[in-house]
Amino acid sequence: MTTTASEATGAKTAAVRFAQVTKAYGEVRAVAGLSLELHPGETVALLGPNGAGKSSTLDLLLGLRTADSGSVEVFGTAPQAAIAAGRVGAMLQTGGLMEDVTVAELVGLACALHPRPFPVAEVLSRAGITRIGDRMVNKLSGGQEQRVRFALATAGAHDLIVLDEPTTGMDVTARQAFWATMREQAAQGRTVLFATHYLEEADAVADRVLVLHKGRLIADGTAAEIKARAGARRISFELEGPVDEAALRSLPHLSALDVNGSRVRIQSHDADATVHAVYGLGLYPRALEVAGLGLEQAFVALTEAEEARTAC
Repeated sequence: MTTTASEATGAKTAAVRFAQVTKAYGEVRAVAGLSLELHPGETVALLGPNGAGKSSTLDLLLGLRTADSGSVEVFGTAPQAAIAAGRVGAMLQTGGLMEDVTVAELVGLACALHPRPFPVAEVLSRAGITRIGDRMVNKLSGGQEQRVRFALATAGAHDLIVLDEPTTGMDVTARQAFWATMREQAAQGRTVLFATHYLEEADAVADRVLVLHKGRLIADGTAAEIKARAGARRISFELEGPVDEAALRSLPHLSALDVNGSRVRIQSHDADATVHAVYGLGLYPRALEVAGLGLEQAFVALTEAEEARTAC
């Protein structure tokens, strides 16, 4: 029977712990005093704009780079020790796949090297690549290559699975199957950490969302908590006749305005006051909607606020 992360480490042991970690490349601080903990069974999304430090954070976690200061632990040990023990599986964007072998041969090698391997047929099936098992690796499409990387990352009973933009190149059906498998992995006590630009995936899949900006953790919570923290709300309505965009920009508590024909979309830090002011302008909005921000809008609002704060 497979031992889960929680059984192997105990409930109090963090799957991942960063303690005041820094990493610089010349004058660029890619990671700046980062502290965080991930726990067994969590599915965690790592978000951030380009240059936020996501790749450097994953490299430090996987022992591919060494921190300048602070400490990184994986299940209470150095990352290299956890990886050598077969506790960590990774699916990265960088690095090529071995060529001149079939998909089944490559997956079979990964299984043979793992201290707690799954059967090759099971790994192929889980990744949805059974039908292409006899195809040469260098004859695969981009989406098929991604699924092979996923198979390699799950060839054995890892306790932590690290995924960097895992669904790039996959079609909708493959993405759905992929995340169904990841939910199964988390349900078995494994920790899943994934970096993605598909914010709808983070919203739908992650138990927890981490937002990085210039190497610092600026938000940590559920997707709902991240949305609430952004503070702003979305207001949408239609207007008859010419739209006076200048008048709309004078509305109080406005953080963003988009006018497309007769449709007006607003982000406001006080939706009630903004809507009241719309009527105060003598306007009569139709199809009025007020809603919280989606994760994508909240992400943009948080990073823009942090950019403005650090620029001061």
